[in-house]
Amino acid sequence: MTVAIKFCGAAGTVTGACFLVTYPQGQILLDCGMFQGPKTVRALNYGPFPFDPSKLHAVLLTHAHIDHSGLLPKLCRDGFSRRILATPETNALLEWMLPDSGAIQESEVQRLNRRNARRGLAAVEPIYTRDHAEAALRRLTAVERDVWIKAAPGVRARFVDAGHILGSTSIELEIATGDPRRPELRVLFSGDLGPTGKAFSTGPQAGVNFDYVIVEATYGNRERRRVTEAGRRAALRREVLAARKAGGNLIIPAFAVERTQELLHDLVALMADGSVPKTPVFLDSPLAVRATKVFERYRNRLNVPMTGDSPFRAPNIHFVETVEQSIALNRLAGGAIIMAGSGMCEAGRIRYHLENNLWRPEATVLLVGYQAEGTMGALLRDGVRSVRIHGQEVAVRAHIRGLDVYSGHADRRELLAWVRQRLPISRGVFVTHGEEAALTGLREGIVELGLPSAHVVVPRLDQTFLLHPPTISRPVNDAVPGRLDPKAAALVAGQDWHNDYARFVLDLQHKLRRTAEDRSRQKLLKKLAKTLG
Repeated sequence: MTVAIKFCGAAGTVTGACFLVTYPQGQILLDCGMFQGPKTVRALNYGPFPFDPSKLHAVLLTHAHIDHSGLLPKLCRDGFSRRILATPETNALLEWMLPDSGAIQESEVQRLNRRNARRGLAAVEPIYTRDHAEAALRRLTAVERDVWIKAAPGVRARFVDAGHILGSTSIELEIATGDPRRPELRVLFSGDLGPTGKAFSTGPQAGVNFDYVIVEATYGNRERRRVTEAGRRAALRREVLAARKAGGNLIIPAFAVERTQELLHDLVALMADGSVPKTPVFLDSPLAVRATKVFERYRNRLNVPMTGDSPFRAPNIHFVETVEQSIALNRLAGGAIIMAGSGMCEAGRIRYHLENNLWRPEATVLLVGYQAEGTMGALLRDGVRSVRIHGQEVAVRAHIRGLDVYSGHADRRELLAWVRQRLPISRGVFVTHGEEAALTGLREGIVELGLPSAHVVVPRLDQTFLLHPPTISRPVNDAVPGRLDPKAAALVAGQDWHNDYARFVLDLQHKLRRTAEDRSRQKLLKKLAKTLG
C-alpha cells in the first residue's frame, strides 16, 4: 500500500508541468502541459506519455497556460476519458486556448511539410489537431475555489487562489493511503505562484499542515525590486516614450493571457491621464482578443476598480483578428504599438512583426515576460546580431529592451515566504518548474528555513518517489533513464544542437561575406567539408 509521485514534466525544465500521483485506489494527474523552449525539449511533446492515459481517474488543472494545459488534447486522444477539473475561469480560457493551440500545430506542420517535401524529407504529423482540442474541452468540469470536493476515488481536493493568472490555483490533496496507521496524506501542489502587488490579484493563498509540498521555482534564484502600480506604470511610460522618440514601431511580444490584459489596462490608464500621448495600439492576436473578452466576463474576479465599460478598451485600442488586418500592419513604419503572441517569440504573429521590424534601427522590441533559455526571446535579450525567422536571416538592429515589472511569477523572496507560511511540512518539499540555477537557489533557501537537507529534493524528469511509506531522499527508479538526458545542453544552458546549428549557419554566412576573395571563401568551405568527412 503505497502512494507515489512521478515527475513527468517541469522537472529540470520550466515547462511541461505534469505530475502523476499513484495511490491504492488509482491514479490522478496534476496538469498536462506542453514542453516549450529548445527543439530538444519540444521534441518530448511528440513522444508517448510515460504512463497510460486510459488508467487515470481524473486530471486536476492548476491554470490555463499552455505549459500546464497544452497536452490535454493529446491525453484525451490517447485514451483519457474522465473529468478534467479546473476553475470556471480556467475552463473559459481553455475554450479558446486549446483549439488555438491545435490550429497552430496544424499550420506549423503544414509549413514544415512543404519545406520537407522540397528537401526530400518525410512528412510529419502535428502533436494534435483542432478537432482533438475540441474533444478535450468536453472533459472540462468546473470546480469552485476553497471548497473540498471528491476528485477521484480515495482523493479529496481543494483549489485555492495562486495569484498567477485569472483562474489560477494551487491544489491541496487528501489522499487515502490504505494504511490504518496513517490513513491519509496531505499534499500541496503550488502550481505557478503570482507575486505580491500584481495588477489583478491580491496574492496566492494556501493552507498548512501538509506532509509534502511541490513548489515551483521559476524565479528561485532571483529577487526583483518591489513595484507599486504607480511604479509599474511609470516604467512602462518611460519605455513607450523612448520608443516614440526613436521613431519606429514599438513591438511587444506578450502572452495572450494576463500579460496582454495587464499591459492594455496600464496603457489605457496612461493615455487617459495624459502621461503618454494617445497612440494607436494594435492587439494582433485573435487568442488575446478572445482572452480579453473572458477577462471582461469575469471582471468581478479582478482586483481593479469597477468603473467604465471595460478596463481594456479605448478609442485608440484596436483589436486585430483577421490575417488581412494583420498583414496590413506591415505598412506601419513607425508611431504604433503592436502587441502579439507569443511572449517568448516562439510562434504566432509576433514572428511576422519581428521579421518586419527587427532590421529597422528606429524600431523597438520590448520584452515584458519570462524568456526561457533557448527561445528567440532569450536570444534577443542576450544581444544576438541576427536571428532566423521562417527560414530567413534577419539582422537585429532594433532597440531590444526589457521590462520585468509585469512578471506573473513570485520571485525568490516571495517563494520562500510562501513556503515559510506552509510550515511545518512534516515529510518534505519537491522543487520543480525551473532552470538549474533557479532550482538549486530555491532549494538552498528552503533548507535554510529549517527543513532537513535530505527532505528538500530537486527531481529529474521521469523520476518516481514514494510518498508513503516516506522515502523522499531517494527516487525508486533512479537507474531508469528518463526521456531527456539531464546533462544535455538543453537543460544545462538552454541551448541545444538546434540552437548551435542555427548560430553556426549565421556565423558562417557572416564570415563568408567578410572574406575578400572567392578563393579564400572556397578554401574555408573545403576545410569545413573535410572536417565533415
